Amino acid sequence: MSNTGIRGFYLLTEAIENALLNDVNVNTVTTGDIYDIDLKKQSIFPLCHIIINNVSANESVLVFNVSVLSMDIVDESKEETTDIFRGNNNEQDVLNTQLAVLNSLVQELRKGNLYNDKYQLDGNANCEPFYERFENKLAGWTATFDVFVNNDITIC
Repeated sequence: MSNTGIRGFYLLTEAIENALLNDVNVNTVTTGDIYDIDLKKQSIFPLCHIIINNVSANESVLVFNVSVLSMDIVDESKEETTDIFRGNNNEQDVLNTQLAVLNSLVQELRKGNLYNDKYQLDGNANCEPFYERFENKLAGWTATFDVFVNNDITIC
């Protein structure tokens, strides 16, 4: 019996972690309850956080519903606001960069190395922005998607 089905959770979260850490726009990857992370530390950003929402155990695959939060600190400028559209902070830059991080991850699951390693996207990812979250004005995106992982546990 292979270990994929038994260790599917570990293998998937580690594969996603490694893919995210390979991105130059990610310093830290965490998992579990996001409120257990000391988000006051500025050195950990940009940060991605992996949440496994649920798993559907089908006959030949485990379908993991995953959310990945990709975020960074929004820096406020002390200068007077001159651009009404962009404001006096880097929020649009943060949103642009962190969406690119998640888009890269999704493409890896769709047709890249993660796909080749048998972690395969089912359908499309839904990305939702968030603004001024948590204590230190974080902005970013939450991507939610389904990933197929081989279920090779047999009862024979």
